[in-house]
Amino acid sequence: MDVETQKPRDYRFAIGLLAGAAVGAGLTMWFAPHAATELRRRIADSTKNLSKQASDELTRRTQGFRENVADAVARGAHEVERQAAVIGTDRRT
Repeated sequence: MDVETQKPRDYRFAIGLLAGAAVGAGLTMWFAPHAATELRRRIADSTKNLSKQASDELTRRTQGFRENVADAVARGAHEVERQAAVIGTDRRT
C-alpha cells in the first residue's frame, strides 16, 4: 500500500519575509517624518545661505558703484571749481 506521508511545510521563509516587511515599514514610518523635517531644514538653510550670498554680492557691487559715482561727482566738482577759478581770473584781467 502506497501511503503518501505529507511533510510539514516550512514556513520560515514566509515568516521572515513578513517580519522583514513589518520591520521595514516600521523603520520607514519612524524615519520618514525625521527625514522630511531634515530635508526641509536643509532646504531652508541652503535658501538662507544663497540669499545671504546674493545680498553680500549685491552690497559689494552697489558699494563699488557708489564709490565710482562719488569719485565722478568729486572730480566734476573739482573741475567746476577749477573752471570757475579760471573764469574768475579772466574777468579780473
